[in-house]
This record gives sequence, C-alpha cells and structure tokens, in this order.
Amino acid sequence: MKLVIVTGMSGAGKTIALKILEDLGFYCVDNLPIPLMEPFADLAMRQSSAHEKVALGIDIRSGEDLPRFRQILEQWKSGSLPCEVLFLDCSDETLIKRYKETRRSHPLAGKGRVDTGIQTERSRLDFLKKEADIIIDTSQLLTRELRQELEKIFVDNQNYQNLFVTVLSFGFKYGIPVDADLVFDVRFLPNPYYEESLRSHTGQEAEVQAYVHQGGTAELFLGKLYDMLEFLIPNYVQEGKNQLVIAIGCTGGKHRSVTIAEAVYQYLSGHRELGLKLEHRDIEKDRIRKK
Repeated sequence: MKLVIVTGMSGAGKTIALKILEDLGFYCVDNLPIPLMEPFADLAMRQSSAHEKVALGIDIRSGEDLPRFRQILEQWKSGSLPCEVLFLDCSDETLIKRYKETRRSHPLAGKGRVDTGIQTERSRLDFLKKEADIIIDTSQLLTRELRQELEKIFVDNQNYQNLFVTVLSFGFKYGIPVDADLVFDVRFLPNPYYEESLRSHTGQEAEVQAYVHQGGTAELFLGKLYDMLEFLIPNYVQEGKNQLVIAIGCTGGKHRSVTIAEAVYQYLSGHRELGLKLEHRDIEKDRIRKK
C-alpha cells in the first residue's frame, strides 16, 4: 500500500490536491480525527488489494490532537508503515490575498487579523514541513499546473527535488518583478523593435527569435547562463529552497526577454525532476497601451 499524507498551509491548495489525487486513483480521506488514523491505516493495510493508494489529509483543524500525529508519523516513518508527506506551502502575501478574495476567515485568526493566524499556523505545522518528503509552493501555480506536478510525482514516479522554477520574462519599463530571485538584463541583444516588420510580433515567433540570436551573442549568453543554473539549482535544492523565479528583462518585455525566456524554459525542461513554469508578464502590454 502507498500512503501519502497531504498537509500544508490553509489556503495553499490541500483540498484541491486531494481531489487531484482522487482522480489519479488514490482513496482519499480528509480531516480524519488523529485518534482514528492508526486504526484506519491498519485497516487499509489489511485491505491493500482494495486500496493500493491512500491519501490522508491532515491540517490545522486537528487542533490539540496535532502533536499526537508527530508521534504517529515518527512511528510510521521508522518502518511500521512507509509513507510520504506532501506539504503544500504558499507565501503569506498570496494566502492573505486568497482569503480576502474568498471572504473566508483563517481557522486560527478568530476575530483577529489573517496574517496573525497564518503565522500561528506556520509555527504549529513546522514539524510537518520538516518531515515533508515533497514540498510544493503553490503561490504561482494554477490548478492545472498543480495537477501536472502531482502527476509527475505520483503517476510518472519522477524524482522531485522540492524546487519549482518559474522562468519569467518582463519589461524594465513596467518594473522588476518583486518576487524575482535572479534577474538578468538582456537589453544588450539585437532589438527587433527597430525592425518595422517585426515590431508587432513577439519573442514566441521564429522570425523574432532569429533576429535576437543573430551574431551569436545570445548563444554565448545562454551558454554562460545555463552553466550558472547548473551550478545554482542543486545548491538551492540542498539549501532547502522550494521556489525559484528566474526573471529575464528587456525594455518592453515583448521581444528579447521573451526569446531568451523561451530558450531557458526549453533547456530546463530537460530537468524532469524540477517543477517548471513559463510566464511572459508584459508580452501584451504594448498592444494594450496602444489601444
């Protein structure tokens, strides 16, 4: 029997993850009382032919019983019942935004502020995050992207290193992305904007990409960038970082940065153990402003 403990911050997507795992063939139980977890696991093991894959949802709603689960988890991981812990995390800013949009209250906030409830929850769930085998930061993920990551882990059995990489193109004239970890300025590359026939096109198109790559400078830059990423990514994984935003900027975020971001994304696609997303933040800004 394969047992996955699904946990994490309230609002980070645990309920959605359980629904996705159910679609992937898991027998899912959410918010099972802690005292019933060991009897349930024993029963599931005896009926392993009926339930080969089981996912249990555990979160802050377990209240005063949550410390008891620490002991159960230690016992299971010591060999009595092999299991994996999937922890869904999210930035405080995104969690606050989600709560405000849904007009729901945080389970630990009471009549107080949402951010206070979030900090209390982080403290109480810290032991679970430390025990996690897989940590997915959902701050920048759509539901379909979370599904893709869970399929890679639990269907394709790919080695997941708890690092989700976002390759992001942007325009400097619209501001540097506030969540960027690495920022690269590619305004030194040939600019298709000054070619009338290419101005309305984007870096997703072959003609623009060929123009940006002319002269070989782009290839030299990409080679050095790839070498840097090959060095940095394993070290970020070792350090425990679970989200990396690589921001690539040009003047307007439409031609050069998009071209290079597309190339970096294709290169990193070869690293199947990584979560990966491509985003072009400002690619349509020029068209919108002209209207």
